[in-house]
Amino acid sequence: MEKPIAYDVAVIGGGPAGMMASAAAGARGLSVILLEKNPKLGKKLAITGGGRCNVTNNKPVVREMLSQYKDSGKFLFSTFMQHGVTESIDWFAERKVPFVEENEDRLFPATLKAETVRACLIGEVQKTKVTVQTTTIVARIEFDKKKKIFTIKTSKGDIEATSCIVATGGTSRPETGSTGEGFKWLAALGHTIVPNNMALVPLTIKAPWLSKLAGVTLSEVKLTLCSNDKKQSVHNGKLLFTHVGVTGPTVLNLSKKVGELLEAGKVTLKIDLLPKLDAGETKHKLQTLLTEASNKKIKNIMSELVPTALGEVILGELNIDGDTEGHSVSTADRKKLLLALKAFPLLVTGLLGPDKAVVSAGGVALEEVDFKTMESRIVPKLYLVGDVLNINRPSGGYSLQLCWSTGFVAGTNMLTCDHGI
Repeated sequence: MEKPIAYDVAVIGGGPAGMMASAAAGARGLSVILLEKNPKLGKKLAITGGGRCNVTNNKPVVREMLSQYKDSGKFLFSTFMQHGVTESIDWFAERKVPFVEENEDRLFPATLKAETVRACLIGEVQKTKVTVQTTTIVARIEFDKKKKIFTIKTSKGDIEATSCIVATGGTSRPETGSTGEGFKWLAALGHTIVPNNMALVPLTIKAPWLSKLAGVTLSEVKLTLCSNDKKQSVHNGKLLFTHVGVTGPTVLNLSKKVGELLEAGKVTLKIDLLPKLDAGETKHKLQTLLTEASNKKIKNIMSELVPTALGEVILGELNIDGDTEGHSVSTADRKKLLLALKAFPLLVTGLLGPDKAVVSAGGVALEEVDFKTMESRIVPKLYLVGDVLNINRPSGGYSLQLCWSTGFVAGTNMLTCDHGI
C-alpha cells in the first residue's frame, strides 16, 4: 500500500501572495504547508510603502483597475472578477483591518503600519491551520507525471504534495529573499521565463549639488521626461531627492521608460516646481515677491516658493548671489529664475539596481497560466501567483493587489475536481 501524500498543497514563498493563497486553501479544509526561506513570514511586506504598506488602489471597477496593468490587464479579468479591489477591502475589513485613502487613490491600513497587514495575514494562516516551516531553502521542484505528485527538495528534507503554489516573487529587494530562484525551478518544469528587469526603481542623476538635497521632498510637481531634448511625456506627482538621485511614486512609474530611453541617448527630467501656476502666473508671483520684499535677500524670497535647500541650489546653478536683495535682482536673473522654477533640469544617468527596486518586471509568460484558477497550463496542479508572473504594474498598491487577487483565486480554486468542491 502506498503511503498517503503528506499535504494537499505545498506553498513556496511566505510573502503576501503566498500567505493569502495558503490561508484561502486552508480555509477550505485542505492540508497546507507554507515554506519560507527567512526566519519569519512577510519580510518584504513589512517594509513596503516605507513601512506603511500601500495595500491596494481604490479602483473598485474591474476594467478601470485592470487598465493600470496595461497589456497584462486582459489576462487578469477573470481573476479580478473573482477577487478584486472590493473583495480585498472587505476581506481585510472582516479581519479588523480598515483602510484610509491618500493621494492617487492609494489605500493604507488605518494604523499606517505595514506590520498591521503582516500580522493579519499571519493570523489568518494560523487560524486556517496551515503548517508553517521557516528557514527552509528550496532547491528544486520535482513532478512525477505518472503519480501526479510534487516533491519539493528542501534544506530540511523532501516534502510531497498533491499540488504546489509558487509564490517566490521576482528579483526586487533580494535582501528580503526575492532572489529569482523560483524562475529556475519553473523553467526546469517547462515554463517560459521572460527576462527579468527592474520595473519600479529610483533614478540616478548627475549633479554636484545632489547631496545638499538628500531627503528634500516636493509634494506636488510636474515632470517632463525628455530624450535627446525632445519631450516624451508629462507626469504629475511627488518627488523625493536622495543621495544619488530621485525617487517617489511618479519617478518609480517612469523608471522602466527611462531605462529604455537611456539606451537611445541623453535623458532629462524637467521639473515644474509650481505646477498650479502657468508661466504668466509664476512670473507675476515672482515679481510680486521681489517687489513686496525688496529689501529681503533673494535666498529668503526663494524659500517662499520652494524648500530652502532647493532655492539655494537653484541660485547657485544660476550664479546668483543669495545675499542679493530683491530690488537688486536684474531683469536677466529674473528671467533665469522663472525658467528654473518652471523647468528645473535633472540629467538622468541611470537606474538603481534590484536592491532598490520596488517590483521587478519579467517572469512566467502569461499565456502559460489559466487565470480562472492560476493553474499552470504546462504542469497540472502547479499554481503561479504574485510577482512570479510577467506583469508590469505601476506604483500605488497595484503590486499588492495582484498578490491578493492571484493568491486568493489560487487558494480557492485549486484541487476542486479532486476534492469534489
